[in-house]
Amino acid sequence: MGERKVLNKYIPADFDPKLVPRGKKPKDDLIPVRMMLPFTVQCSTCSSFMYRGRKFNSKKEAVKGSEGKYLGIQRFRFYIKCTACSRPITFLTDPQNADYEMESGGTRTYEVHKDRAKQDKETELEEAKAEKLDPMKALENRVLASQKEMADLDNLDEIKAMNLRHLRMLGTIGAGIREAEAMGHVADATSAIIGAKHDKNDEKDPLELDESDEALVKSIKFGKRQNKKGNSISRLTKSEEEEMIRRRESDRVALEKQQLEMVQKSKAQKLNKLNFKVKRKRKVSAERSTVVKKNNNPNDIPKEDGSKSESTEKD
Repeated sequence: MGERKVLNKYIPADFDPKLVPRGKKPKDDLIPVRMMLPFTVQCSTCSSFMYRGRKFNSKKEAVKGSEGKYLGIQRFRFYIKCTACSRPITFLTDPQNADYEMESGGTRTYEVHKDRAKQDKETELEEAKAEKLDPMKALENRVLASQKEMADLDNLDEIKAMNLRHLRMLGTIGAGIREAEAMGHVADATSAIIGAKHDKNDEKDPLELDESDEALVKSIKFGKRQNKKGNSISRLTKSEEEEMIRRRESDRVALEKQQLEMVQKSKAQKLNKLNFKVKRKRKVSAERSTVVKKNNNPNDIPKEDGSKSESTEKD
């Protein structure tokens, strides 16, 4: 492939570049532009949708006539084709609203945020007109605005006081901040908190011991055996530590055993509740079954002494 990459070309001695004809494009020729759709479009022919952000090889041209410029800004027209039916679709730039405007070939879909911004702008204009026509309405609006401003200031002061309380709890407030707080200047105190640089002497360490705590620590003699007065604390020896570990282990085993016994007892109580007696049918002997059959015979009439009479003779 090296022979195809030509870096040096032969230029004859009698070559005149002025004699080479140059092609000129017309001024009104369309310029190809690779762009994405700025809004969702529905084709008017096939009703297919082309969504916002889809890339197209479009053609661009400058708009002519009275609508070609807005405040000296040139407007442009873009030509694209429908992806389903190849119908040409055109839309224009809209420098007045910093947006695009649909021209032909399709319809732009509804966009909520556009209408909301437009409606907000219209309401503001209507309120301004109403204030000009009605001075009492303007006075009411000013009173409401001042009330809202006062409420916002109260909320801000409350937040500052809360921050001041938190810093007081942490113990990082200097003497100057305490003075400002005592005078009632909460804003000054908070500003002093934000921009203050405290000295190490003014700051109090929350882990620092008082005089009473230091005296108590000095009175206790660690690492020594207990004397007669009993005012010292001694460390445990190895044998004492082993004995303590042994006791803990025995206590743990006893507790586990006790828990196991309680579980077994509860299970036994549940089983006792579930146990109930089932009445079974007694086995009837063969002789008694024959006696029962004879008693069921209507021809047999029992005697007074309890014996059964013989069956009557047939007619």
